[in-house]
Amino acid sequence: MEKIEIGAERAYYPMPCSLVGVNVEGKPNYLTVAWFSMVNPKPAYVMIALNKAHYSNAGIRDNGTFSVNIPSSAMAEVSDYCGLVSGKTHDKAVLFETFYGKLKTAPMIKECPFNAECKLVQTVDLPVDELFIGEIVATYSDERFLTGDVPDLRKINPFVLAMPERKYLGLGGEVGPAWEMGKKLIKKDT
Repeated sequence: MEKIEIGAERAYYPMPCSLVGVNVEGKPNYLTVAWFSMVNPKPAYVMIALNKAHYSNAGIRDNGTFSVNIPSSAMAEVSDYCGLVSGKTHDKAVLFETFYGKLKTAPMIKECPFNAECKLVQTVDLPVDELFIGEIVATYSDERFLTGDVPDLRKINPFVLAMPERKYLGLGGEVGPAWEMGKKLIKKDT
């Protein structure tokens, strides 16, 4: 079967959903963000891409901090809401119990199974978006979401944004062990 070109306008692969926390004018605000990723292992960096028009951008620049909060699938409705309305006109923080960690200016959501508090290290100006790169200063989770002191995705139950369907999807089951299942092909290759 031959591949066909489908266009570069939008990413068609699933993107994990997060709620980014920012203090704006001294108040916590949360924004749904699916454009985020780890970008460096040591020190641990994460990047988030936000449209320049977002209310939260000024808070990141002013404080030099932000948080990435991973909601469970049970939080999909409230996460969707946080992406539909602006913090300029809606106080989204009333939906959550906010807490602060070491940085004191990166609000985090207690109801989210996993939280990462980040210190801004670089901003990249793109044509439509601003790319914020932050060093992860600390991470937080409830013990019930851990297995052997490590976050367990099956317990966290995160969800992804699937484009172009415009749907949220939960994660499926385990496929196999990473950095292990391909080893049998290495032996055949030599």
